Amino acid sequence: MDSRLVLMAAMNLTAPSRRRYGLLVGAVALTVASAALLAAHVSFDGDTFQHCRYLGPSARMYVTAWAGPLCSVAALVTCAGGVRRRGHAWPVVVCAVLGLLLLCVQVVALYWVYAPDPTGGYDCSGLAGLKR
Repeated sequence: MDSRLVLMAAMNLTAPSRRRYGLLVGAVALTVASAALLAAHVSFDGDTFQHCRYLGPSARMYVTAWAGPLCSVAALVTCAGGVRRRGHAWPVVVCAVLGLLLLCVQVVALYWVYAPDPTGGYDCSGLAGLKR
């Protein structure tokens, strides 16, 4: 019976530490995924024009524009869980700051996806006011 108690006590002592590492790994993974989605969104910027004709944002621009902020918010929530457990504070704070910065940039990118045609509706010239 003593060996069972020792085993149960050892399991109880190691479980929270594994959970802390899980939260830390989750926060880092979500922050990296958020940064990758932002980079993908920026790389898809060429989808809006083809042969000097404005086509509008592509479907993959919409997907990355929405998935990026969702990953950033999930990373911030995971970081809040990591800080609440008071384990490994500095990596969690670094992930939280990076997640917050990424969230700000991704909100601007999301706004840009729904912004009106930057050329004024006349192909690549942008001189809609002068062509009347």
